[in-house]
Amino acid sequence: MTSLLGNAAARAGFRAALDSGALHHAWLIAGPEGVGKASFARMAARRMLAEAIDRSLPPGFGVPDDHRTAFLFAAGSHPDYRLLERLQKDPDKPEFARSITIAQVRTLQPLFATAPAMSSRRVVVIDSIDDLERSGANALLKNLEEPPAGTIFLLVSHAPGKLLPTIRSRCRLLRFERLADGEVATVLHAQLPEADESEIAALVAAADGAPGRGLRFAGLDLGRVDQAIAAIAADGDPDNGQRAALAKQLSGKPAQARYEAFLDRVPAFIACAAKARLGEPLRTALDAHAAARELAGAARGLSLDASGTVFEMACILARLHAD
Repeated sequence: MTSLLGNAAARAGFRAALDSGALHHAWLIAGPEGVGKASFARMAARRMLAEAIDRSLPPGFGVPDDHRTAFLFAAGSHPDYRLLERLQKDPDKPEFARSITIAQVRTLQPLFATAPAMSSRRVVVIDSIDDLERSGANALLKNLEEPPAGTIFLLVSHAPGKLLPTIRSRCRLLRFERLADGEVATVLHAQLPEADESEIAALVAAADGAPGRGLRFAGLDLGRVDQAIAAIAADGDPDNGQRAALAKQLSGKPAQARYEAFLDRVPAFIACAAKARLGEPLRTALDAHAAARELAGAARGLSLDASGTVFEMACILARLHAD
């Protein structure tokens, strides 16, 4: 059976709506990336379709693994369920298309042209609606405006403010929040049973309340990256030795994942440091935070040289020592 930690109020709100018998046809499941929104959407879809053929299930969202619906979901062959997400470019490489296309949205139309196969209900999950190209969003809007009978849409969004207002207005909002550190640690322990406490602690810090974010950094020896960041901020690296060494360590293809983690960790470290400051030291930290975020965004958007970017980011970190 499937379970989730955190966001109990959001899950209870959806469960209450489901129990009311008057479930809205479209839900916008919104919140920070990595807090379990997509996992909940899949779990809720499985439960709704199981309930549609079996009213004897126990309370909650779980479905026994030996249930017919669970078998169909595991095989990816439930006739009344569709998942739209970015497609993998190459089966042998972990690279995905930039968007969910209008062609993918159009694959739903034959489904909507017939009645649900196993009950009176079908569920469509889009993970995430933020990735839907504009033409696809307009095509989907027609289905949200005139929903096919028995169809429930679960739309996962990390940035609902960027969606078409017409899509937002046709959805009921279900807000997911960041998890407490203890909940994040529990999730990480479950997903990474071989990880020691020091790695879990580093991943919890990197997660910032989003277990999915922490899992992205697993196996990267993030503790050492954090130690290097803290050392440069603490003593300012007067001879540039630490920042040069870090730039060398984080450049090149083998270090790409650690480099990406570094781009995330520096702004987070500076933001944390700012909380303990007042007056001019606080202003220095805030300016450094803005500069670090801008550089991280440019590094990703413009594919800046990794070695030079790490060195420049370390220079921004060193500003904290002056105050």
